[in-house]
Amino acid sequence: MLSIAVCDDEMIECCNLSNKIKAILDERDIPCIIRRFFNGEALLQEYDHFDILFLDILMQGLDGMETARLFRQKASDKILIFISSSREYVWEAYDVEAFHYLVKPLEEQKLRAVLQRAVQKTATHPREYLIIRRERQHEKIFLDDIYYFEIRGRRIDVHGAGKIFTYYEQIHVLEDRLRDKGFFRCHKSYLINLNQVASYNRQEVLLDSGERIPIAKRRYDGFCQELLACMRKNGGIL
Repeated sequence: MLSIAVCDDEMIECCNLSNKIKAILDERDIPCIIRRFFNGEALLQEYDHFDILFLDILMQGLDGMETARLFRQKASDKILIFISSSREYVWEAYDVEAFHYLVKPLEEQKLRAVLQRAVQKTATHPREYLIIRRERQHEKIFLDDIYYFEIRGRRIDVHGAGKIFTYYEQIHVLEDRLRDKGFFRCHKSYLINLNQVASYNRQEVLLDSGERIPIAKRRYDGFCQELLACMRKNGGIL
């Protein structure tokens, strides 16, 4: 499922653009989640949950260009499309590797063409993800952005990409969803991303993030087998 963010401090324009994008994708039977943001600060807190960003430049507070620079520090692989009522920032858009620059008022055919090319580009670099539900909405989280899941009963704390957030799900359901995806439950309270393992011993795993996760004694052999399989799958040299 495609995940798209629209950021514009003009609420009506933000909603109108979101609706146009949804209509275009519905015509092509492309499932999507579209999230709306009305300032750059809110967007930057959720940068890891979408594939394509439509970003207004002329915003109050943190403007679109500065938002884009901060965004690129965290997300170099996302597709960024500027929208603006002014053409004067076109050259600056190259500095933050913008995919396109759309001028308001948007021409529907132009929007349709740019969106189609953006969707095609995301399809050439697919990333696996989970769709979770929290705070009454569905969110997309990419598996390679996750360091580990911490289990607290039915509460799941997701650690990764510089942030932690919580949602609710039964652990056996989560394990089933992540089967053969490079994750392993090394302890009753931890489900780790094997691609994030830097080193390990019989007592604990050291992740690339510097965090240490305990390994249960009875899970150690299974952990070693799964880690070996993951390394072979991803081109590791042993």
